[in-house]
Amino acid sequence: MRESARQLLDPDSVPDVLPPSRAELDTLTLKLRGHLELLAPEVEQAALVIPKNEALRYCALACVGEAWGRLRISPPSELSSGVSYARRIARVLNALCDHYETLSSHHRCKRSGP
Repeated sequence: MRESARQLLDPDSVPDVLPPSRAELDTLTLKLRGHLELLAPEVEQAALVIPKNEALRYCALACVGEAWGRLRISPPSELSSGVSYARRIARVLNALCDHYETLSSHHRCKRSGP
């Protein structure tokens, strides 16, 4: 998932990178949206077992809300707007990945606690 996001967010890592073609952008956008659709419910479920007063829960659920909001928006037809849209999706996906890892670690610590 992170590699898909990296394709749009880190164009400087590949020398002489060209902007994606319309077909490449459409394919990548669909892939990113699919990743969000899979990961958002997982993060939400993991966050909901955290006590309501913990910042970890609040932040993760805010990110899930952002993901669902991005998914409600249809990708624009213009290429430059489509790239901007896909980059926003990629940033939310990266954030969800971070929350997933943090929540997974949190749950492992709680299970193996004192």
